[in-house]
Amino acid sequence: MNPDLLPGLLREVFRDIQEPTVLWQLAVVVSSLFVGWMVRYHYRRFLSKGSTVRWESLRSVATRVAMPATAYLLVAASAFFLKAVMHVSLLNLVSALLLAAVMVRLTIYVLRQAFDQSNALAPWERLIATCVWVGVALHITGLLPGVIDGLESVSFALGKQRFNLWDILHSTFTIGMALILGMWAGNLVELRLARAEKLDSSVRVVMSRFLQALILVVTVLAAISMVGVDLTTFSIFGGALGVGLGFSLQRIASNYLSGFVILMDRSIRLGNVIALDANTSGVVTQITTRYTVLRSLAGTEFIVPNEMLMTTIVQNQTYTDSRVFLKNAIQVAYGTDVEAAMAALVDAAASVPRVLKDPAPFPYLVAFADSGINLEVGFWIGDPENGTGSVRSAVNLAILRRFNEMKVEIPFPQREVRVLGEGGLPPGPEVARAVAQAGGS
Repeated sequence: MNPDLLPGLLREVFRDIQEPTVLWQLAVVVSSLFVGWMVRYHYRRFLSKGSTVRWESLRSVATRVAMPATAYLLVAASAFFLKAVMHVSLLNLVSALLLAAVMVRLTIYVLRQAFDQSNALAPWERLIATCVWVGVALHITGLLPGVIDGLESVSFALGKQRFNLWDILHSTFTIGMALILGMWAGNLVELRLARAEKLDSSVRVVMSRFLQALILVVTVLAAISMVGVDLTTFSIFGGALGVGLGFSLQRIASNYLSGFVILMDRSIRLGNVIALDANTSGVVTQITTRYTVLRSLAGTEFIVPNEMLMTTIVQNQTYTDSRVFLKNAIQVAYGTDVEAAMAALVDAAASVPRVLKDPAPFPYLVAFADSGINLEVGFWIGDPENGTGSVRSAVNLAILRRFNEMKVEIPFPQREVRVLGEGGLPPGPEVARAVAQAGGS
């Protein structure tokens, strides 16, 4: 291999390899990398004892740069002291690559924290940092122009457009950066809208999602145009794809449109207590453009397509007023002071904390039944999202305690059987069986 064909820094490294002193440089490089790995390992264990946000940030930074930063310091210091007695071209190359790794990792981490508040790019951070570092390493070693020429030599045609590997890589990088900038701009818009307290929460959600989608589409189209792709070539393909998707994904499109309608007309909002049927009810905890999440009191979450909310009857208990009316029924024996019992019902219901004082509880005399008099007490609650079973139970317990204090009898079903003896018809076999079943009463 002719060393004169290599770039400047690699040419010097190649010449150092021909000398025995290169073993000292290799030993320094290997030792520095090992020490850097040990420092990173122990530094992470030390920082793992903290649990605050500050410690979490330090742990993230240490994970990324502790190893290359430590190795860089050791290699650079060794090159400074050894350059008086030997050639240190290999150490200079390794120190430059390690410094580039530190800078690239720090830059990618800072950009992700600033641009990607949703952490959607977190799984790709290592891959992005590696690709950027490879490009920087090729530039440092002087191999980048030759690599670009080699990639440009591999080309192919797509219709009237001709592409090569370098165009593809360059376009991918440009579009990726555009996506990152678009996500960052969308997050800024979302944060600004979140501070707009005068806007309804549903309006903020729909505006935020619409603007985020619009920003992403505009940035991607701008990036595609910047890399030299004629957007008109996608018109026919886009039209055919749109027709196909229109037929195959019409239900999904209907759910998305229904989601926007629900968010705009505010017929269903976060925190509403709604019911679709006897088995599907709960508090609205999330409204997306495709589905709505209901959380029942038992902890079960229902994912309801938005189209269903638009085409079926929805019972919204807190649409205009969060108050809900409930009734508890009870029966008292004949001979009971009904007016006093009704007053006790009102007092018992009013003693429960969740029962509203305004409107106040109100009693009802419903019917004169076979075994007693049917009474009801109606009351209002202002927090139906916490369920109605507990407040009904509390009201019933308060009624039972008040009736026990007043000696009010709560009857149970009874049946009286009369046996006709002398002076009447003799008991037949049916009457005898009835008497036996009734216990001889």
